[in-house]
Amino acid sequence: MRGDPAKAVPRIAKEIGAGSVHITADCAPYGRRRDEAVEKALGGIELVRSGSPYAVTPGRVRKADGTPFKVFTPFRNAWLDHGWRKPADTDKSTLDWMEPAHSTKIPTIKQKLPDALALWEKFRDERLPDYDSTRDRPDLDATSRLSAFLKFGVLHPRTLLQDCDGTFRSELAWREFYADVLWHRPETARENYDRKFDRMKHDNDEELFEAWKQGRTGYPIVDAGMRQLLREGFMHNRVRMIAASFLIKDLHLPWWWGARHFMRHLVDGDIASNQHNWQWVAGCGTDAAPFFRVFNPLTQAKKFDPDGAYVRRYAPDSLDIPPIVDHAVERKIALDRYQAIR
Repeated sequence: MRGDPAKAVPRIAKEIGAGSVHITADCAPYGRRRDEAVEKALGGIELVRSGSPYAVTPGRVRKADGTPFKVFTPFRNAWLDHGWRKPADTDKSTLDWMEPAHSTKIPTIKQKLPDALALWEKFRDERLPDYDSTRDRPDLDATSRLSAFLKFGVLHPRTLLQDCDGTFRSELAWREFYADVLWHRPETARENYDRKFDRMKHDNDEELFEAWKQGRTGYPIVDAGMRQLLREGFMHNRVRMIAASFLIKDLHLPWWWGARHFMRHLVDGDIASNQHNWQWVAGCGTDAAPFFRVFNPLTQAKKFDPDGAYVRRYAPDSLDIPPIVDHAVERKIALDRYQAIR
């Protein structure tokens, strides 16, 4: 159905005589407000929140004194100690679809969708063994590309966790950590986790922002990433960090400008992971990278796209575009501005 959930869900529940409405728990700020509004509007019909799209529901893993974790590694260790249930053993034959008389029928999807479980098994068997050493190479087909399936609940992280350990498991732990941070601090979807960064001076040059969005900065790996985003709704994780660092520390624009652009275009856009990864780069988040860690887009390209294959694939003309800023000059400006708020 389409429409305001607080109106549409109660209407359909009453039409079919439902005794309860079952949903997957949403842990993000908007989802929590929406579900509370639906629950209130349902009146006497029970709203049942069944599980969450995480191995461990946000808010459950806490320090010994009951307070939330602020640093990733201790969280990961406690998360591992807490553990999680095995993946659900489901049988599709138990599902019966109902078509309420007044609702628009669910449209038939003509495009054949990929089998997410088969993709995971192929990655697990063929590329996972080398994941630790190849995951930062955007020129290689080395990552799982399963983030969108996790985002939309097509795959559950417990399915992946039963077959992996090491670095890949830690990457899933980062997803769980940021969901936990947002659960406890929902305002950080829009605001600095570290409030001293509220005093950081930012520029507001719309022309530079537009050049960054269109992949026309004259820094090839940045441009390749931004064009991949526009073309595919995806960007390699290492390149996301490089592009984010360039916006924040070379162009001196607010992290939330970039975070909003990413959320608008990323198929796998997850509010907790996206906003807090941006804050990690900006140095204002929990467990953040030190602000003085400024990614040099040229040295990053040499290290992670050594033959230029990624750049040639997405931005072959970028080498002919004059750089819109001087990285060395802008790095010094960024560090001076950081010193002013320390």
